[in-house]
Amino acid sequence: MTTQRTLQALALAAAVFLAGCATRPATPPASGQTDAAASTDARPAASPAAEEEGPQAQIRPSPTGPGAGIRPYVPMSPLTVRDMQGRPVTPLNAPADIWERVRGNFAMPDLSNDLVRKQEQWYAGRPDYIQRMVERSRMYLFHIVEEAEMRGMPSELALLPYIESAFNPQAVSSAKAAGLWQFMPATGTHFELRQNALRDDRRDIIASTNAALDYLQQLHDKFGDWHLALAAYNWGPGNVANALERNRKAGLGLRYEDLRMPDETRNYVPKLQAVKNIIADPGKFDASLPDIGNHPFFDTVAITRDIDVALAAELAGVRLDDLRALNPGMKRSVIFAQAAEHILLPWENAATFKQNLAAMDPKAPLASHTVWVAPRTMSVAEAAREVGMSEDAFRTLNHIPPHVKVSAGAALLAPRGKGQALAVSASIVNNARVAFTPEVVLRKTVLRARKGDTIDRIARRYDLPPGTVAGWNKTSATASLKAGQSITLYLPMRAGKPKAAPRSKASARRAAAAQAGKGRVKVTVAPGKAKAGAGKAPAKAPAGKASAAKTKAAAPAKAKAKK
Repeated sequence: MTTQRTLQALALAAAVFLAGCATRPATPPASGQTDAAASTDARPAASPAAEEEGPQAQIRPSPTGPGAGIRPYVPMSPLTVRDMQGRPVTPLNAPADIWERVRGNFAMPDLSNDLVRKQEQWYAGRPDYIQRMVERSRMYLFHIVEEAEMRGMPSELALLPYIESAFNPQAVSSAKAAGLWQFMPATGTHFELRQNALRDDRRDIIASTNAALDYLQQLHDKFGDWHLALAAYNWGPGNVANALERNRKAGLGLRYEDLRMPDETRNYVPKLQAVKNIIADPGKFDASLPDIGNHPFFDTVAITRDIDVALAAELAGVRLDDLRALNPGMKRSVIFAQAAEHILLPWENAATFKQNLAAMDPKAPLASHTVWVAPRTMSVAEAAREVGMSEDAFRTLNHIPPHVKVSAGAALLAPRGKGQALAVSASIVNNARVAFTPEVVLRKTVLRARKGDTIDRIARRYDLPPGTVAGWNKTSATASLKAGQSITLYLPMRAGKPKAAPRSKASARRAAAAQAGKGRVKVTVAPGKAKAGAGKAPAKAPAGKASAAKTKAAAPAKAKAKK
């Protein structure tokens, strides 16, 4: 009996305890906030009538017993509505097209002067040019707008490729700037844009856009002004800093319009402002903008095996030209997995590509060619034999110019053999380079002997074996010569170079010895004779395409520090 009464008492006590716990607030005080602090913001205690009626009536626990000391429920005060400082909230309704989205995020101060009016007239007078330029941007504009918006950058920056390259990713300037954003080679390297024989990330849409926006943000952080940042992007940050310092010392203004700068940079921001004005109000300039939807044009698709560009286009069901336009960084007919990692495909074709690729044999190669690295310097014919191709086919596949040898370490395409890896290693594709060495070309040169000349003296003058020179002229090595007597020499020269002087003494000796040993010269022989005593070759025929390319590459860079 006693045990039963004890159990009943315990049960009653537990019920009272639980009822008391139910009177605690449903929401605890904020972290670190005491009950006293929490009660500061609570409403005043309710009236006695309210304490006994209604769903929020206050329950007063007994001062003793299990519920003693438990804080009673107090209704919370309503939240205070405040205006938050910061960027506006993104509207729920998405812009109808990309142009509306761009206009909605214009954030640069407008520039208004005669240079802007002049650029507006230039663009407005060329509606066909605007149409072509804008049509080219269809593939890339959404991605660039999206990237700029995610970084909180003005949408005017997404229009900058109209000024830089007319949205042509294959554009190359005379100063060797390349891609949509026209990165110079050194600046591209600084921003980790790979440039080698197989790819050029300055043309890659995603990589170059990331690098360009990074660079522009850095310039804005440095100069605190978007117009000055754009000037630095075109002219170089050092030049802009120097121009600002000159104006500061002279007590002149420090705005973009106040600086002394080259004409190209002075017109740079006005060009962007003119394009901005046309897009903001195309009707004002009798311009029409094509319909570009506010949605992605392309999707990224990862690749793990080397694949021919043509096969990738076939699996995706797209034109080869369209695939190349989305992946302009590729420089060869093969997409190398360790270099590209992914490819861009039109949004609706990405799924098709994945499905068709999954149906392929996972162990079968998808690329018909691989990368062959020359183990030593060799002739093109020898290199072609090494890889099992004809010389003509090897030259065509690798765009090899005439009159060159393949240098040691050159990375060239070659047929993929059985059992080779499905992907060329990263160390090869990321360090691939094409290097050619000009062949030594012997050119027939006829000169006039000077007074007191001998075969031996002329041979020593050109660092040639006297016996070889004597053989060329059908005389003895000790023969004396009359002033004005014609002497024939075969002098080595670089292909495509205007002078016939020897590359070096050693090369002259080797070339002469080779010619003398074979009894004939396997080179182009220029007609004509040199002036007496000149000791130089006559004028040569016009250089070939390879020579023109080399001369162009050796030309000094354009006099601007652009990107």
